Amino acid sequence: MGDSSHNNTFFTVLLILSLLLLFTTNSESTVFNVIDYGAVGNGLSDDTNAFANAWKATCASSSSSSSSSSSPIMHVPSGKTFFVQPLEFDGPCESDTIIVEIEGNFVAPSDPSSWDCGKNDCENWICFRRVDGLRIRGHGSFDGRGQKWWDGKTLEIASSDNVRLGDGLRFKDSPRVHLVLNSLRNAYVSDISIEAPGSSPNTDGIRVSSCTKVHIDRSRIGTGDDCIAMIGGSSYVTISNITCGPGHGISIGSLGKNGGYDTAEHVRVSDVVFIGATNGARIKTWQGGKGYVRDIVFERMLLHNTGNPIIIDQFYCDRAHCTTSVSAIEISNVTYRQILGTSRKKKIAVKMDCSETVPCRDIVFEDIHIIGIDGKIADYECRNVYGRSLGDKLPRLSCLY
Repeated sequence: MGDSSHNNTFFTVLLILSLLLLFTTNSESTVFNVIDYGAVGNGLSDDTNAFANAWKATCASSSSSSSSSSSPIMHVPSGKTFFVQPLEFDGPCESDTIIVEIEGNFVAPSDPSSWDCGKNDCENWICFRRVDGLRIRGHGSFDGRGQKWWDGKTLEIASSDNVRLGDGLRFKDSPRVHLVLNSLRNAYVSDISIEAPGSSPNTDGIRVSSCTKVHIDRSRIGTGDDCIAMIGGSSYVTISNITCGPGHGISIGSLGKNGGYDTAEHVRVSDVVFIGATNGARIKTWQGGKGYVRDIVFERMLLHNTGNPIIIDQFYCDRAHCTTSVSAIEISNVTYRQILGTSRKKKIAVKMDCSETVPCRDIVFEDIHIIGIDGKIADYECRNVYGRSLGDKLPRLSCLY
């Protein structure tokens, strides 16, 4: 009887230990350190192939469980600077979740003539494509060294579902757009910083294109173009807790260029501070375009010395001469709520320039208080706009009842 009890206890303990060992094994991630694949990280040696090989191994690795704690990790270690040519990380991958842990720094070739693009047309420097469950995190940085040319994109994530990016990543001096979110579904970007001179052309901070269910949160962006721009085909986009400046504000558009069909809908922008930005909340569409912009909310915004705090422009043109057209993208159901601060002296605080044939409808202003930087009442322009104004009204728009 005693031996039987002892044996039962022994086998029970053995079973528990086996299960614990199995659980521990399943929860361990496989780490693919780029150093193990030949990366040097001295900022001079070309580490492109090492990153390509590390990614190939990471993408081919399958996690032993559905938990992200066991997902394969491509690790970029801290304390090193990795010189990388234009590179595309392609999926789909074997694991449901892929983690890219960036603690070190990326640098691009400094001279445009030294970019080795191969089949790439130099549109992107780093691109992740068709990687569902992608997680990019860490405290590393991307330095595009774009001062000599300001053309091209630093990081693009495209054609993927369930993407997470942030946790302290830093972007600096992209040749053109710093971060592109293209054709994503269910993406969350948070706690990143983007920095480029206010004089650098076309250096959008974040560009959102053809995405659904995207949330951009808790980030600091200063560039020479839009801090965040949403272009055609995006819906259910949430932007919150952003500091923008310098830059051209947070924009929907431009949309409808060359008579194209574009849409943007179900967008919420809230809790934004604009500091020395050229624009604040902006919607811009080209003449002759088709489509719609609808169900948009800009709310809880603080302006400091902002050039054009609120803009709706159905006549957007980025060149000297544009063709006149009676068709336009429809803009409707747009709300501006609890926006206050200062507009630059002698600048228009609110400009709404809409088409006579396709006017802007259901435009709502609620508790708006914008004055000039000199403390004087700010001016406004208003054409072919229909809607209403509620609560605090400064400036008091005659076009809204």
